Formats: sequence, C-alpha cells, structure tokens
Amino acid sequence: MTAVFVDREDSLDVLGSVAARLAEGVGSVLIIEADSGMGKTSLLAEFRRRTAAGPCRTVLVSCMPGLGTGREYGPFLDALTELSTVPRPGQRRSRWARAVGRGAIAAAPTLLSAALPGLGELFSAGRAVAEASVTTGSIPGDSLGPIRATMTRQLVNALLEEARDGGPLLLLIDDMEWCDEESLELLHLLLPSLEGEPFALVLSLGAFASATPRGAVVEQMIRGWENRHNLLVARHQVPPLPDWAVGELVRERLPSRPVPTGFAQRLTDVTGGRPVFVEQCLKLWQPGYGAEVPLPEKFPDAVADRFERIDPDVRELLVVGATMGEFFFSHTLAEVTGLPQTRVQDLLLQLERRHGMIRERRRADMPRWARALHVDWYDFEHRALQACVREEQHEGARLLRHSRIADALGKIPRTGDELPYEVRVLIADQLRAAGPARAAESATAYYTLARSAVVEDLSFSQAERYCQSALDSVRQLPEGSPERDRRLVDAIELLLSITEVRWKGGQGSADTPGIDTLAAEAEAAARRLDDPFLIARTTLLRGKTLLAVKGLNPSLLKLEEAVERARECGPDGNRALFVALVEYGRQLPKRDLEAGLRVLFEAEELYASAPGLGDTADPVLQHARNLNEMQIGVNLFDAGRFGEALQRLERCVDRLRAERYRVELPIALNYLAQLSIALGSEERAESLLMEAMRFEEGLGYGLSGWHAYNNALVALIASRTPARAEEAVRRARDAWAETEQTWLVNLVPIVRNLYAEVLLTVGRERRLTLRLIDDTLAETAETGMDRSRIAAHCLRSRGRLLEGRPEEAAEDARLALAILEERGTMPALRTEEVFYEAHRALTAADARAEAAGLLERARDEVLRKAGGIDEPEARERFLTGVPLNRALLGAIGEYRAEDPGVTVPDQGESRMGE
Repeated sequence: MTAVFVDREDSLDVLGSVAARLAEGVGSVLIIEADSGMGKTSLLAEFRRRTAAGPCRTVLVSCMPGLGTGREYGPFLDALTELSTVPRPGQRRSRWARAVGRGAIAAAPTLLSAALPGLGELFSAGRAVAEASVTTGSIPGDSLGPIRATMTRQLVNALLEEARDGGPLLLLIDDMEWCDEESLELLHLLLPSLEGEPFALVLSLGAFASATPRGAVVEQMIRGWENRHNLLVARHQVPPLPDWAVGELVRERLPSRPVPTGFAQRLTDVTGGRPVFVEQCLKLWQPGYGAEVPLPEKFPDAVADRFERIDPDVRELLVVGATMGEFFFSHTLAEVTGLPQTRVQDLLLQLERRHGMIRERRRADMPRWARALHVDWYDFEHRALQACVREEQHEGARLLRHSRIADALGKIPRTGDELPYEVRVLIADQLRAAGPARAAESATAYYTLARSAVVEDLSFSQAERYCQSALDSVRQLPEGSPERDRRLVDAIELLLSITEVRWKGGQGSADTPGIDTLAAEAEAAARRLDDPFLIARTTLLRGKTLLAVKGLNPSLLKLEEAVERARECGPDGNRALFVALVEYGRQLPKRDLEAGLRVLFEAEELYASAPGLGDTADPVLQHARNLNEMQIGVNLFDAGRFGEALQRLERCVDRLRAERYRVELPIALNYLAQLSIALGSEERAESLLMEAMRFEEGLGYGLSGWHAYNNALVALIASRTPARAEEAVRRARDAWAETEQTWLVNLVPIVRNLYAEVLLTVGRERRLTLRLIDDTLAETAETGMDRSRIAAHCLRSRGRLLEGRPEEAAEDARLALAILEERGTMPALRTEEVFYEAHRALTAADARAEAAGLLERARDEVLRKAGGIDEPEARERFLTGVPLNRALLGAIGEYRAEDPGVTVPDQGESRMGE
C-alpha cells in the first residue's frame, strides 16, 4: 500500500529551521516527543526525504528496540556506516570507508582500530585486561576507563570530522528511549562540542518514555542538557492530526468510495487523531457500511477485527512473526510452521498486498549485520500492531513458538559459519521468552554474550544487562542442582566484577538483590559444588562486598578466610592466593598496621618466588603487583618508615609512568603526594596531584573517585595560603560533588573530611562544616572505618574550640584518643596530630591532668618518624617545614588551631576497595 503523509507542516517547519540554521553553520539539538502512534518515525522519514537534495546531509538511524539492548554506540556506528557509502574525496573519508567495508562495524574497538591503526595496541591491551577480568574476577571494570574514554572521544571526533570534511551533517536518531548507555555517554561528550561545528542532532522519543528505566535516564540527561546548554537544545511535541488532516487521509485511502457524511469527524473522535489508529480503522472500512459503520473504541480491537479477516494459514504466519518481534524472516516462519519457504513468501506477499500489516524491507535498507544472511526481512507496520497480534495466542502456545523460533534462528542461512552478534542476541531473547523449558540454554546464551561484550566490545554496561538476564534464567532452574549452581557462580562473579566500580553499599530490593546478597549466593553455590578454586574465588568476592555493605570488620574475617581457602588449593592455587593476600593485606592495615604489612610482604615474597607469578604479561598479576607495592609504600609511610616508603613509591611511580597501560598511576601519585606533604614538600605534592588529575582528564575518564580525592588534597594545600582561599573552597566543593556521584566506599569519608577541613581552615560555612563531620561520624560508626572516625572527631574538636565550646571540644578529643588507644597506630592518621589536638582541647576545658603528657607523646612520635628519614635535607625539611612538627619541637604557642595544621587527615584505598 502506498504511503500517505498528511499534515505535520508545523513539525516539518520546526525540523526545517534546524536544517536552515545548520546550513548557515549553526549547530543545534532538537528533541522530538510524541505519544505512541503519533507518527514521529514517519515524520522523520518524510523530513529526510524532503531534505535529500538540500545543502545538508541528513542521516536517519534508529536505536533498534527489536534487539532489546542494541549494541554499544549503535546509532552512531550506523550513521558512520551510511556515510561511508557516499563517496567523497579525502584520505580520512576513505579510511573510514575501508574500515566499515571490512566489516569492522561489528564492534567499536575493531572499527576504530581499523580506521585509526595507532589505537590497535591500546585496544589489544584492553582486551587482554578484560579477558583476564572475566576469567578471574580480579580486576574491576574501571580498569578499562581509559580505553572506554578513548573510544568515545574518537567516535565524537569521527562524527565532527565527517561534518567538517563532507558538508553540514544533520543526524536524526529515532526511539532514543532505547539508546544504549555508551551512546548516551557519547552524546554527553558531543553536545558541548557542537558550538561552531556544522553538525546538528534531532532526537525522537516517546512522550511516556520516562516511565521506563532507560527512558527515565534519557529524560534526566536531556533536562541536564537544557540546564547547561539552554541556547542549544529545544523541544517539540508532535500533536495529534487535526480534523482536516484526518479527512484528507480518508479521501486518500478511500478514493471514489461512498464515504458517509461525518465519517472523518467520527474517526477523529474515536482515534484522538493518532495516525496509526486512524490507519487501522480505515483498513476496516468496507463499501456499504453506511453512516453507522461500527468503529472500535480501542486500538487492539481494530487490529483484532483486521486479524479475523485473514486466512487461517496466514494468521499463523503472522502470529509467529509477531512472536519473534517487530521484524521477522520468512526462513524462520518456514522452519517453525513446516511450510516450504517459497509458500511462506507467497503468503506474505498476498498479506501485504491485500491487508497491509507488514512490509517487506528492501535488501539495501537492511542493517549491515543482516546483509550476510540469506533472508528476506519483514517489518510490522507499527510496534503497537505487532504487540496486538502477539497477544492472539495462549500462553502455552507462545512459549512453544518462542522455543521453535530460537531453534530456527540458529539454522538461518548465512555466509560463513559464525552467527552475527545480533542474531545471537535474538536467539538468547527467544530462549528466555520460552520459559523454564529452555532456561539453562538461555542462561548460557546470555552469559556468553556478556563475556563477548566485555572482551570484544569492552562494554561493561552492556555485559551487565546480559548478566542480569542470565541470572533471571538461572533462577528458573531447580534449586540446588549442579547445573544451576555452576551457572549461578559464573553469572554472579562476572556481574559483580564488572559493576564493582559502582558499588555503593546498597542492600538492593526484593526484585534486585544487593551485591552482598549476590556474593553470598555465589559462595553458597560454590560450596555445594565442592570446588576448591571456586570456593576461594567466591569467598574473596564476598569479602569485598562485605566491605562495601557492612564495613571493615566483617570484611576482614571473610578476606582472611579467602586466603586460607586459596592456601588449601596447593601450588595450583598460587595465583588465587597472591590475589587474596593482596586484597587482605590492603584492608588489614585499617585494623592492624603491622599485621597488614606482614601480609603484604608475604604477597610480595610469593610473587617473587612462586613459578609463573612473575609473568609481567598477565594483567591480573601485574595489576595486583602494582597495588601491593603501592600499599606497602603507603603503609611504611603510615608506620613512620618514611625513607623506605619514599623509595618504594618513587620506584612504583617511575615504572607506571613508563607503562603504556597506566591504570594505577593516579593512585600511586596520590600516595607519593601524601608522603611529600608529610615531609613538608607541599610544592612537589601539588605538582604530583596535578599530574594525576591531568592524566585522568586527558584520557577523558569522566567522573572518578581518585580525581576527586586528588583535587581535595590540592584544595587542602591551597587552603594554607590566604590568597588561594577561594580556589581551595571551589576545589573542595567540586571534589565532594564528584565523590557523591562516584561513591567509592573507601574514599567517601576521606574526601568529606578534607572538605570539612578546608572550610575550617579558611573560616567558611561553619554549619556545613559541622554537618559534613557529623555525616562522617555517623557513617564510620556503621562501617568501622575508625581512622576516618578519629579524624572527624579531631576536626569537630577544632571547630568547637573555634566556636568557644571547650567542653564539647574536649569530649571529641577524648573519643578520638579512646579509639586510638584501643586500636594503636593506624594508617593515614598522624598520631602526633591527634595527641596535639587532644592536648589543646583538654587544656581549654581545664582538664589539665588528662592533657598531661600528650605533647611529649606527640613530640616523641615526630622524632621517631624523623629517625626513619635517611637523607639529612629531607629530615630537616620534615622537622622544620611541617607547621605542626615545627611547633612541637619549638614554641608550642606559635601553632594555632586556625593554622593549616592537619597535614593528611585520612588516606584512601585504591579504586573501589582494590
């Protein structure tokens, strides 16, 4: 049936204004919103048709909801593919064309490696890390931050270069509510770059998209754009068809027919002017119905009426097609029904000609991935129509059809043996929809897709969705069965590994188990399987989730158990033992500094002596070795062994600077900067911190907990110079905002304390300062992070002294001392500072007996640390360059609470508790 397009002139004018501004060199973003069935897809297609010969190149792509979780950067890779088919001079253009021509469109890393060969080595390294991660569960997903950021930036550059080199580019993206997360990240980066570029965007989404989880994310992002780029972003709501347009559509669809008077008005009243509903009702009309033609009151009724008029054999084909999805293949229908494929094709042709409902897609219009398939492709006229037809079957029949469709898709004729990624997604979706009978196969299919998404696409967000689907399928298997337990362990271990960067300590909900609940479930399954290696791995995983959810003490017990479980694996378990020792050794110093150092040294010795562990090509072992060396260095610093700490940290930083893949560099620079501050070398410390921040910013990391921490330390240094007070407050505020969004469990109280200290030092926002401190005290009482708790008590004691409340300041000092006396020397906490602040508060409260001896203990601590500094100049700088040390060893009265005395109140762990 020939397409008819009526009205929409206002909407076309709005779209036309975007194109007109673009032709003048002004880029913009237009959001098109419409209720389902309002014709936004047809509107975009008509606009593209009308502008085909204009001064701007118009490209229309869709987010492909038929595949449920479209591939990463899907609409933008589709756009680059379409642009590659249009020849134009220029080496850069042909380079992208060659990359797409070799099939690299299958995955963003492959496409970018082919188009920009210099990136190939980086992506290869990232894939090695990703493969190690899914194999061992030992590397969290943020290790791939630089590579993900590089891919996003390079795709943004590619789109902008296409616009600059090939002429103004107007990209229309339909169904944005189905957009993949990587594409949203790309848009977020692209928008600020549009000013002055010959590039414009039109994004369409359903008016009720925000009711869905993915749509809500898109809506929130658009609101953020409107706030930050209000002159760049506009919205347009597509209205219903007016009466006259419905009348025109009636005349076009029913020419020379005796249409009853008032029919068009009745049609408008019943359908609300929704084009798709109008079309369905018009296809019901028959000559002779007269003025009393019975119009259905709901869209499904209109579809049901049309469905009943179709031959039963064709009806079965239509139901099978609708069960498959918004599009289907004749080969699939033939396999499921048992009819010859040519017979199926003939029946589908008759259906399209007599009744509409479906349209055969031209081969040239098929997505690139489908062109290697020997199939003919059919689309339903509208998503709502497909959904209605799908309901024309009983539940049992639907499950059976899904099962048969999955089998049929596996037999699809194709060039080569391997099924395209998109077909594998379709098969997994069909197996899942087939219910418990195919649950095991569905779980395997989704888990395989998840691993592929990580290793091939370097896409952890996509892999997360597949893991969730795998778990949904696993839970349909009989409880306690080995088949269920093994799949459960695999899916949970992968899911928690790739989401570790986002752990926030949440307990989850009834529908979405929290991270510790999942880890406990995997641990129990591993024990039922009685597999020593799985038990060791899941016990370690449980220790990490306990740290995030329940705090330090439960975590340490589980991590210690993980070490013992790894020992039980014998020599074959050395790899697991090394990783477990590193993790345990990095958390134990928070409770017992010397015991933690012993564990870290044991890990170092094992790495040096056990066969195979010194393989520097293994990214898991390399990552763990780097973390172990950094942690030893920083804990030596905590223990006052400054000379050894400086040697180790400088060696680690130098090695990381020389590596191609430098994930741990911002952490190592942070540790070395903290030591430099403690040694009185604040200028060097600030230089190291700025290097760390530039490193992450240069790679486009986006939000980062370590970037926030480093910025907070720069704020602390700046706060000690009155002329930099405004800078200090701004940096501290930005650091806390970034921390709130990343929420790395170990860094939250640290950055919050630093923010409070900066405000105390510059004398700003006392109420906010106290609230920040109170929040840390409440949080650390639950998590057991006592070093942050002591630091918070010291800060509140200082604040209360400044407010003239000595008795309350003394109470905080007593609490800090009590925790310190119970726990002993702690990492990242300057014991001498705790003694000094307690002395000041207790003296001010006239509790001189309690204050007696505290200054001497503080002075002894400073001298002990100075004894560990071998280089005379560095030792002298430590004694005279640090305000607190100078005050303790000279005239105590010269050191005031208002002075920037707290050097390093707290110190973090590696990324997400690494």
